[in-house]
Amino acid sequence: MKAVKQLRELKDEELNKRLSELKLELLKEQGNVRMGRPTKNSGRIKQIKKTIARILTIKQERKRGKK
Repeated sequence: MKAVKQLRELKDEELNKRLSELKLELLKEQGNVRMGRPTKNSGRIKQIKKTIARILTIKQERKRGKK
């Protein structure tokens, strides 16, 4: 997967920054859906959640020493 390789190349600080950006974007997207606003990309929420999970997995692997 191209996205996973790109994420693995990032440093810890960059991963943390990307994670916080994605969490904020997820909150905004979910808020828009709850308020009944139409979304431009209906699969974006799922995509954001998967990317967040990938980042958390990479962070956990690094924590355990599986670089």
